[in-house]
Parts: sequence; C-alpha cells; structure tokens
Amino acid sequence: MKEAFDKTIGQRLHHAARLQRALAARHLAELGLFPGQETVLKLLLETDGRTMTELAGALRVRPPTASKTVGRLSAQGLLARRAAGGDGDGRLVRVFLTDEGRTRAAAIEGIWDKIEDTMGDGLDGKERKRLRKLLRRIEKNLASKLGTKLGTTDADAEDEAEAAEEVA
Repeated sequence: MKEAFDKTIGQRLHHAARLQRALAARHLAELGLFPGQETVLKLLLETDGRTMTELAGALRVRPPTASKTVGRLSAQGLLARRAAGGDGDGRLVRVFLTDEGRTRAAAIEGIWDKIEDTMGDGLDGKERKRLRKLLRRIEKNLASKLGTKLGTTDADAEDEAEAAEEVA
C-alpha cells in the first residue's frame, strides 16, 4: 500500500533529488570529487579568477562554505589561490583552475549530460520542456514564500518565449 505522503509533489521532488544526487556522487567519485565540488570547477571554467565572494554568491552559500570547498580542491591540486595584483589590497584573493582542475571540469560536462539523459529516459522533447516549466513554477512559488528572487537563465528565457509562441 502506498503511503499518503508518497503522493505529494514535495515527497516526489525530494526523492527524485536524492536519487539524482546519489547518481551524481557515484559519477563524481570516479573523478575524485564530492557533490558540490563540481560546481566550483564549472564556475571557474566559465570565468576563471573569481574572488571568494564571487564564488560564494554564484554558489548561493556563505563565504566560509565556499572557502572550505576551495581549500579542499586546492589540496587536491585542482585550484590555486593568488593574491589579486595591482589593487593594493593583499587580502583580495582570486581562485584559478590548475591544468588538472581544467581537465576535471571539462569531464564534468559529460557526467551532467549522462545524468540528464538518465532522468529524461522515456520523455520526449515536449514532455521535458513541460517538466522544466513546471519545476520552474514550483521554484518561483517557493522562492516567493522565502522572500528570495530567482535568477533567470537563458534556458528559462527560451522556455518562456516558446510558451508565448504556443499561446499565439
């Protein structure tokens, strides 16, 4: 017999997210990474030389959390911290990928693609788009109750433009 809470959206989202995270952890372990570390590498692959404050903001975590993650990745030889030159403030540190960090960051894209394919098995393009749209609506509902704003991504803008075309 199915439990009543198993029929809730929240429970389904929670369970799906846990399974997705477990699968990601398995794949990331093959690269010697833990969940969350991949995001730092990918952010630096996009824009190398970010400050700790910039990283913490992009990760949506407090600076000490970002600093701890950067420290662990630095210990693995994937990142290097350098004092920002020319600004007169030796306290400002920028974080850069090492060559090995860049290699692993590039491999992460393949992992994300594999997981995305697994999650979408059996869904056609229209169903995937609809699911993304519904999840985005749930995110907005939850964020509004918390008094936070969600950033808009290029994919969100594309989804909204396609939805407007369907209505027209």
